[in-house]
Amino acid sequence: MGRRITRIPVFLLFSLVLLMSTSCKNDDGPDNPGNSELPEEYYAGGKLGTTTVNNISTAYEQPTPAIDNAGMGLTFMIGESYVEKSFNTNTSGKFFGLGPVYERGSCIICHPGYGHSKRTEKINSKEYGSGYHLRMIDKDTEEFVPEMTHAVLTHAVAPFLPPVDEKGIKIDWKEHTDEFGNKFPDGETYSLIYPEVTIDPAYINTDPKPTNYVVKLQSSLPLYGTGLIDAIPTDSILAEYRRQKARGRNMNDAIYDPANYHTALDGTKHPGRFSYNLSFAPLQGNSGATFLWGSLGITNPHFRHNDISEAYARAMSRNKDVQEALGMDEEAVFAELMRNDLPIEMDADEYASVMTWQRGLAVPAARNLDDPEVQKGKKAFYSIGCTSCHRPSWTTGPDEYKGDPLVTDKLPRYPYQKIWPYSDLMHHRLEMVNDIHTGWCRTSPLWGRGLSQLCSGNGDHLHDMRARNYTEAIMWHGGDAKFARDKFRALSKEDRDALMKFLESI
Repeated sequence: MGRRITRIPVFLLFSLVLLMSTSCKNDDGPDNPGNSELPEEYYAGGKLGTTTVNNISTAYEQPTPAIDNAGMGLTFMIGESYVEKSFNTNTSGKFFGLGPVYERGSCIICHPGYGHSKRTEKINSKEYGSGYHLRMIDKDTEEFVPEMTHAVLTHAVAPFLPPVDEKGIKIDWKEHTDEFGNKFPDGETYSLIYPEVTIDPAYINTDPKPTNYVVKLQSSLPLYGTGLIDAIPTDSILAEYRRQKARGRNMNDAIYDPANYHTALDGTKHPGRFSYNLSFAPLQGNSGATFLWGSLGITNPHFRHNDISEAYARAMSRNKDVQEALGMDEEAVFAELMRNDLPIEMDADEYASVMTWQRGLAVPAARNLDDPEVQKGKKAFYSIGCTSCHRPSWTTGPDEYKGDPLVTDKLPRYPYQKIWPYSDLMHHRLEMVNDIHTGWCRTSPLWGRGLSQLCSGNGDHLHDMRARNYTEAIMWHGGDAKFARDKFRALSKEDRDALMKFLESI
């Protein structure tokens, strides 16, 4: 069951370098800041984290200036190749190592153009842009069911069966009418939908099978700018939590209890800042190490076991076809699946290159901020209270975390940059119908989202992509965000449209 990934041939790397050098040249200007001096808010990721390429379909895929400054361009492209290529089950050759169970064959399927996934009517994890993750949640405890891992994996390498065969998954999109009858005071209407997901037990391959559960959808998140969020000091995150707590906001206190901090690879403790569930921090810690391991099954020096449950291993070990194919009895199959010393398929250098890429993706520069309509929308955005959760800017710290020895001093750094993610990075409740698991959801960063249709092929929003445009996303807001939603609803159509223009520009 060992698997191996080989490095990219030198001739291919040379061609990539040539392509990069010829395709990323753009004139400086408001839409392409480059080295010209513009108002600071144009540099959404700061001077070290903002791409000079904008308004093209690859705007999310560019390296930060910090990558170029540090001479890491080639390493960035090597890491990028692991994200863009499809892994396989061959016994030798490039990009070998898929399985034994997996969620996607490549990362780019789930993160189209390095943005977020699209809303879909049916689970098809081989379709480009279909980036839904399924969560099976116990109805009573609200914990993940023990028969599954956190993400429900829907594919397997023969002779194994997937934990859940996606042919048994059904998504029903339901219409919802809100307390306002889906209508603004001026008569304009909007539509709201939400998903309900069911799984036919016949397509579940665990022993025992889970019962008494609900299924939740979560979409993939944009990948650009994660290195900049990673560079925000923990003290700043905690200060934001205390500030909002003092204002009487409803906060998820457990996230900021040191007893619940995430343990990084070096043993240090950190409150969460990544994912809808704030389930990862720092990027160089477990979140980075799980990037290929969790979805594709690619082992690395940090993770040398399969991402499976004991219930799945037991079901496969009792499967006669599996026993026959492997030439093992039940206990031998079970022991093999549960090993903690599997061969390393992505070595330390390869892993470091993926981390360089992950931390090196730039944020697109803001656009058209001097446009009168955008300025009008910005005024409305601030005046109705959106910034209470969508905090406009942060300042990074010295960015000197050294917790992962495999990447220490090998990654781009973003010290003391003023960045504009438009998120407080906190947990809030939106109180939606068929809400996210636990009801708590991180405020989504808004930077670059106006380019989503261009770069990712969709303009969907919220944790399960139920909102097909910004208006629907805002009208789904509840909890502490109700006051801003209601003020948005009271705006004139002209001001609502201007606010949309502002969101598309940042």
